[in-house]
Amino acid sequence: MVEEYTTVSQFGVDEFIEKRSRFISYCKPVKTQEEAEEFIAEIRSKHWDARHNVFAYVLSENNIMRASDDGEPQGTAGVPVLDAIRKSGIVDVIVVVTRYFGGVLLGTGGLVRAYSHSAGLGLKAAKPVTMRLCTVCSVTCDYSRYGKLSSLIPSCGGVIDDSSFDSDAHITFHIRSDRLSEFQKQLADATCGDVEAQTDEERYFEYEID
Repeated sequence: MVEEYTTVSQFGVDEFIEKRSRFISYCKPVKTQEEAEEFIAEIRSKHWDARHNVFAYVLSENNIMRASDDGEPQGTAGVPVLDAIRKSGIVDVIVVVTRYFGGVLLGTGGLVRAYSHSAGLGLKAAKPVTMRLCTVCSVTCDYSRYGKLSSLIPSCGGVIDDSSFDSDAHITFHIRSDRLSEFQKQLADATCGDVEAQTDEERYFEYEID
């Protein structure tokens, strides 16, 4: 598993006009080809009257990349959209660009620039995020140590997901896997070895770049 990757966090849409042609860029996070193809079909159904519904997608699993010019001159639409995705470093994403022809030919260079620009707008609207491999952990402590641990976890780069209380305090959190051993050391130092973090699964979480 890679330590981190960049994807988009949500569905996004944006558009612009170029010489009376309307370009609408749709972007969405996807994990499988089936999800990507369903999204393409959805946009084609929505814009059945458009001249072109160009698409490109990149999936991290098996390094799958696909693109379609959808009737535009070869290499002027799908490839620029795919190039925009690849240059951004974003994966597990699909971009569909719908074009309503405005009656003015853009030429090969104009099409490439328009589709590349439109893809960039869609990617930005879908809000790129960095996902980092984290370990889900839990700790149980007495109330006297709860304040210290609830401060120690974020100071070591962890994020508290839940806290519950009965006879003891229970904290569930996630922390970057590459920082876990340092956290375990600081936890042992802070509690004289009386409190240990129990580790569960590894999962990807959205993390701020630092």
